[in-house]
Amino acid sequence: MEGYKKGVRPVQDWRRTTTVYIDVMVYAILGVDEKNQVLTTYIWYRQFWVDEFLTWDPKQFENVTQISIPTERIWVPDILINEFVDVGKSPDIPYVYVNHEGRVQNYKPIQVVTACSLNIYNFPFDQQNCSLTFTSWLHTIQDINVSLWRTPEEVKEDKSLFMNKGEWELLYVLSQYREFVENNDSFAEMKFHVVIKRRPLFYTVNLLLPSMFLMIMDIIGFYLPPDSGERVSFKITLLLGYSVFLIIVSDTLPATAIGTPLIGKMLLGVYFVVCMALLVISLTETIFIVRLVHKQDLQPHVPDWVKRLVLEKITVLLCIPDKKNTENIKDCERSVGVVLPTKESSIVVQSILHEISSIRHYLEKRDQCRDIAKEWLQVGYVLDILLFRIYLVIVLAYTITLATMWSYWQQV
Repeated sequence: MEGYKKGVRPVQDWRRTTTVYIDVMVYAILGVDEKNQVLTTYIWYRQFWVDEFLTWDPKQFENVTQISIPTERIWVPDILINEFVDVGKSPDIPYVYVNHEGRVQNYKPIQVVTACSLNIYNFPFDQQNCSLTFTSWLHTIQDINVSLWRTPEEVKEDKSLFMNKGEWELLYVLSQYREFVENNDSFAEMKFHVVIKRRPLFYTVNLLLPSMFLMIMDIIGFYLPPDSGERVSFKITLLLGYSVFLIIVSDTLPATAIGTPLIGKMLLGVYFVVCMALLVISLTETIFIVRLVHKQDLQPHVPDWVKRLVLEKITVLLCIPDKKNTENIKDCERSVGVVLPTKESSIVVQSILHEISSIRHYLEKRDQCRDIAKEWLQVGYVLDILLFRIYLVIVLAYTITLATMWSYWQQV
């Protein structure tokens, strides 16, 4: 080290280029921040170069061919990662190895916090491609050039160090050398493309399964009679469940300023909106039918256009069997007849006949109200079956779409 100057590029001829050989091995994926478009990885970085000022004859030094010396005492190339956005918590390695031929080996683990364009459209079946570009910050290619330590095939297939038990799976690492010109100066860079794939099991269990359970419970709710008060409370409970689940889904799905996951659009934008709309319509229909049952004397007759549309066209369209009431109480009562009191009748008989007439009038009015209620109940049952069929179609389409997406992305 006598006379060594670490501020000077270590070549005997300044026209000779110093080549820095680079190697990267991915150890772990620490975090993927979709909102800020930041990837945090932990890599094992290796580089070596030849320092022509650090050579010796091993025979003169007891056959010592390799020593370790402090990094701060020798020249080190200014190789940086272009995508750096933050300083990671990397351990400080104060030494490098130097052999008698001047080969300097600098091994160090680095926590890399880099910017990455994350595409979350296929979440949670997404695949990300983030790059780590190593280049000299100041020196041109005439001074410092970069090259790959190992072959591209070895770099691509090497997963021996990767911690393969987290949310992300390392698929491969591609390497690419490139020369570029800036301000009439040529520079060299070595780019590593880290391709990772998300494991969707966690999000499948926490997003898709609860939504399917809500679907099943909503379908079961249609088997409760529409005129039952229990159905109202059941539907309101389901509506509360949808609202809570929407909050959970909104917090779970990654959010960016440039896009929304497709599954988020399906769950939030299409599926839940349609299901909640059907649920609200079904709840409104149930409330209306319950009111008909308990307030029979306040309802008008079903309009003719509603009868034609619901009881005729929709019934035929849905293949609902005709369940008309064959029993006509009014005709039976008319066939019996009532004898009017005569002048010779006594006051008691007249009073009895008056009471019988009042009872008959009351029964006729009650039967009329019941007939009106039966008409509305029949309309309600047909609409309920219509909503049920529409809901089944939506559930079937949703299930087929998810199964198709799952199969497609599993093959990609």
